[in-house]
Amino acid sequence: MRKRQQTRDVRQEMRKCSIFSYLQSKVYSLKSDFRGFTMIEIALSLSILLIIFTMTIPAYNKFMVRNDTDIAVMSLVENFRRAQVLSQITDGDSSWGVHVATGSILLYKGINYATRDQAYDEDTSVSASIVFSGLNDVLFSKQTGMPQSVGTTTLTSTTNEVRNVTINKKGTVDY
Repeated sequence: MRKRQQTRDVRQEMRKCSIFSYLQSKVYSLKSDFRGFTMIEIALSLSILLIIFTMTIPAYNKFMVRNDTDIAVMSLVENFRRAQVLSQITDGDSSWGVHVATGSILLYKGINYATRDQAYDEDTSVSASIVFSGLNDVLFSKQTGMPQSVGTTTLTSTTNEVRNVTINKKGTVDY
């Protein structure tokens, strides 16, 4: 019995002088001093966030236009190469071509765009903000895959960013 009493006394003594009680008292004092944010602090934080957002929105828009332009260039090059390969392997015993218009790149089967077989059309959508100029219709010869027309297709974005895709007489596409 006496031993239990001594153990309790020792524990109580340790609690009184322990770090735990010290920290517990400090946490309590911090809680009682906390009052919240002032209106000035909130207004300052919101104004800083507003400044950051207004600086990033134009950069984001420019990035999106550049990305749309890159996607349009890659889609055009991909369609040129696909039409060339389909002509070389004489898929459907016909020539294949690519027709370019605002908002669309069309891979077609036939001797020209007007008389194409519409059942084989493969339309690739591109951003309407990209304007195509220059060479807008390229037909590749059956078996050889040589283009019947050569030149440059120019892609212009709304931010006046210009990209050129050139196809030469051997069918090589440069961009």
